[in-house]
Formats: sequence, structure tokens, C-alpha cells
Amino acid sequence: MNEKVETVEAVSDSKKITAEELTDLQKHVNQINNAQLQLGQLVSQKHSILKVIPELQKGLKTFQEGLEKEYGNVSINIQDGTIEEAPATTV
Repeated sequence: MNEKVETVEAVSDSKKITAEELTDLQKHVNQINNAQLQLGQLVSQKHSILKVIPELQKGLKTFQEGLEKEYGNVSINIQDGTIEEAPATTV
């Protein structure tokens, strides 16, 4: 029982930083924790997006194949939809 009393006394006699310093310290640590949390969320979003991109590319390829069947081997301006003959490719 004496040990507990001595421990309490030792804690009460220990030095502490000021309340303002404690608040500032906690603020810095919280900012780092929040930044790490945000980074983790961004990494998670990145992985989700990386999974979606191949599906989007597959959909574009299918759509382009449909356009090629409709208009032939042409070049289409994605800004205004104008069609030009595709340049001849040499192998």
C-alpha cells in the first residue's frame, strides 16, 4: 500500500510542460495524424480509381470499334466531332 502512495506522490512532483506548450504539442501531433489519415484516404481512392481505368478504357475501345464500323478508318476530333481521313500507315 505504501508503494501506491509513493507513486502518486512521485507523479505529482514530476515536472510538466506548461498548458500552452501542451496545447501546441497536441496541435502539432494532431496535424500530423490528420495529414496521415488524409494520405491514407487518398491512397485508397487512388487504388479504387486504378481499378476503374481499365474498365473505362475497354468501354472506349468498344465505342471506337463501333465508330470505325460506321465511318471506317478515320480520325475524329474529340473537340468538335469533325472527321478526317486517317493518315495512311506504312508497314
